[in-house]
Formats: sequence, C-alpha cells, structure tokens
Amino acid sequence: MADQHETLAASLSDVRLYIDGRFTDAEGNATFDNISPYTNETMNSIAAGQPSDIDRAAKAAKAAFLGKWGKMKLQERLGYVYRIGDLIEQYTDELSELEALDTGLPISQTRKQVSRSANNFRFYADTVKSQMYGEAYQVDDEFINYTVHSPVGVAGLITPWNAPFMLETWKIAPALATGNTVVLKPAEWSPLTANRMAEIIDMAGLPDGVFNVVHGIGEVAGDALVKHPDVELISFTGETTTGSEIMRNGADALKRFSMELGGKSPMIVFDDADLDRALDAATWGIFSFNGERCTANSRLYLHEDIAGDFIMKLQRRVMNIKVGDPLDDATQVGPLIRTEHFERVKSYIELAKEEGCEVISGEVPKAFARGNYVPPTMLLGAENSMRVVQEEIFGPVIAVMTFKDEDEVIEQANDVRYGLAGYVWTNDIKRGHRVAQAVDSGMLWVNAQNVRDLRTPFGGSKHSGIGREGGFYAFEFYTEIKVIHVAVGDHHIPQFGR
Repeated sequence: MADQHETLAASLSDVRLYIDGRFTDAEGNATFDNISPYTNETMNSIAAGQPSDIDRAAKAAKAAFLGKWGKMKLQERLGYVYRIGDLIEQYTDELSELEALDTGLPISQTRKQVSRSANNFRFYADTVKSQMYGEAYQVDDEFINYTVHSPVGVAGLITPWNAPFMLETWKIAPALATGNTVVLKPAEWSPLTANRMAEIIDMAGLPDGVFNVVHGIGEVAGDALVKHPDVELISFTGETTTGSEIMRNGADALKRFSMELGGKSPMIVFDDADLDRALDAATWGIFSFNGERCTANSRLYLHEDIAGDFIMKLQRRVMNIKVGDPLDDATQVGPLIRTEHFERVKSYIELAKEEGCEVISGEVPKAFARGNYVPPTMLLGAENSMRVVQEEIFGPVIAVMTFKDEDEVIEQANDVRYGLAGYVWTNDIKRGHRVAQAVDSGMLWVNAQNVRDLRTPFGGSKHSGIGREGGFYAFEFYTEIKVIHVAVGDHHIPQFGR
C-alpha cells in the first residue's frame, strides 16, 4: 500500500483558490505544505489565502447574489444543486481516495461519507421544494398575514478536518439550495476534497461567484472571512474555543452564527441492555473515524453488575481492531491527521496514567512507524473529575466508569461542559425515555449508535454549540423569515393631529 500512497501523492497538483469562477493563486503567491498523516511527508502545496483574497471572494459572492443567482427561478437553481450531487456520485471513488489520503481516515469509511455527501445535495433540493413554504394568518375580515423565506446573502462556511468532505456538503447544500452564495474556508489540514468540490461545482456550471473556496490559515483567512462586512452569516464546525473566538470577532457586525462545537458524549449501559449490541455500538462509536468524531461516545458508563464482563469483552475488541493503512479496505483505524494532534492525544494518554487510570491499548504494527498512529485505547478506573473525562481528547480513547443507579449516572453524564450527543442502552423503554430526556445533550440515541436522519436537527447544548442544522431547521439559519401584513378591509387607524 505504500506504493499506492506514493503514486497518489505524486499525482497531486498544487491547490489554488477558487474565486469568481476561476482558479487563482493567493496574493503574493503565499502557500503552505499539505502533509500526509501516513508518512508525514509533504504531498503538495496549497495556496494560502490572505485577507485580500477573502475580500475578492466575498465581493464576487455578493455580486452573484445581487445578480444572476439571486434572480434565478427556483427550479433552475435547484437543477444546479441536483447536478452537483450527480457529479459527486460520479467521482465517488476518486473523492474517497483523496479523503483517505489527506486525513488518514480508513477508505471503507470515507467511501460511505462521500456517498452520503451526494445525497445531501439531493435531499436539500427536495426539501426546499417540499418544505420551504410560508404560513398564512387571517385576522377576521381585516388582514391576511403571511410569511416568506428569503435567502440571507453571502454565507461564510468554515469547516473542520475530520470527515471534511461530508461536513462541507452539510453546509454547502442547504446554503445553495436556499439561494445564498458561498465563501468556503476549509480546514488547512484537509484541503484536497475541498479543492475537488470546487472543480465539481465548476463542472456543474454555476454562475461565477456563486461558490468560492479560499484555503488558508484560520487566523488569517478564517478571521478575515468572519470580519468581512459583506458576509452575512457564519456556519462553523470545530473546536469550542475557536467557536467562541469567532463569535467575538463577528459580534460587532451582528452576524448570524451557527456553531457545531466540541463534544464529550456519554454512553450509558444498564444491566438489562442487549450487551452484545451495546458492545458493538461502544467500539464503533469511539474507534470509527479514528476517534476524531465530535459525537464519539468517549465516556462509557457501565452498570456495576455488568461492568466486569463488559470491560473484558471490550478489551478483546480493542486488541483485535485492525490498525493499518487508510487506503486498505480492511483497515479500521488509521493515522491521526497531523503530528500536532497526534502529540496532543498522546499527551492525554500520559495524563490518564498520572491521574490514576489503567491504560490498555492495542498495537500499531512497526510498518506504520512513520505515521501519526495512536492505537485504540481504554482508560480504566477513570473518575468524572479527571481531566481525561472532562476534556475532549478527539482520538481513539475511551474512558470507562461504573455506576450504581439511574440518578447517579444522570448526574455523572451531565457533569461536563459539553452537551452534543448521548447514548442510552436499556431494554426498559420507560427508563430509556426518562434518561434520554434527563441528559443535557442536543441529540440522544436509545439502543442505537449515531444513526443520522437528515430531516432531524443536528446540534448541541451548553459548550457544544448554538443553533441547529438539518432538514427544515437549516431554513431558520440560511433564510430570513419575512412577514407581510396585508389589509383586506378598512381597519381602524387612529387619526392623530386631525
């Protein structure tokens, strides 16, 4: 597989910005290196967008919004959105390889993500046609009041490096389908599929300026996007501290924000649960996507009556998980995306030892020594007060704890600053509902593992985010809801000054 990496990396062209329908260099020809998580060698060079490049992109997007795109009939606009989905499907194999090469995610998982990405465009085109409608309110024989949805304008989209292509489509698809124009600032650690998205949208023939991609460093390009006066809304997925800084930087302009931030999600397993299925869910939920997953069940709470047996079986699973080349279909866990993140995750494992945990890890084959590999890891004997339980590690690391009763585990589950997701396993359906409603999270699954329905809202509470994406909930963010009051009779008007 090493040869395949080298062949793919050698085939890569340098990446440029995509602004106003053209691929272009950054101001001053500024660039940064794109590093392989598998070899830690440079794969290609990426244009490093500057504030002036963001300005060009934002102005192009505003001109397109005020021009051809903004005046386009709904059916024609949605035709472009469907076409993007079709093109993504056409290039599924290539996109899956690029995503695995760039991020270290196993290709068996990136293939599913790309397939879902094509469906995101079709889903939002369908949803705009069927669900983006107004309401009407009649007031006796005097008024009819009705609402309409209008696109906001230029949408600034800032996307993360974990599952980057799929998460980009979660934002691009509803933004375009509702009639906005886009400036995308992808994560600098995962530029390849964002560039391919620009090429696909160029193939789809969207009018110039409707979609723009400015690669670059967050503190430079991302900061300029947040502060630009022509950018009306910012949708951000990423780390909580960064999200807080983005909101501060955009506060003076009263920008509209959607924030999907960090998580430290609990999985609660009661003694009456289907333990075999819960074991499958626990391993998939934390070790898929290399553990770099905001909704990962990184805190596992086991009822004390079943904890010993469950931990023993989980340990066997951890030892059997296939760590390997992300381009190998058999690989289940690949390398973390960058050395900086690898070192951060490793530091948390060392901290766990200092805090008194027993650390149990799988093995990384010696053949992969150049990569950023952290083996699947269990932290036994963890306690809620420990930093490794309170802080987001964002790697293949699960902290395991026990509980005695329902009230205790609810208190433990809620005793973190995050509130993105949660998982409850029990065959007592009343208890399942009770606990799910008591856990402070934006999304809960009962006897299920993170199965997404695009019609439902996605987002978190507390420090895990603000706002919701998904289904018609996206309309609240990507459209302005305008109410129009029409007099149908001669109602009373006070006659001041007469």
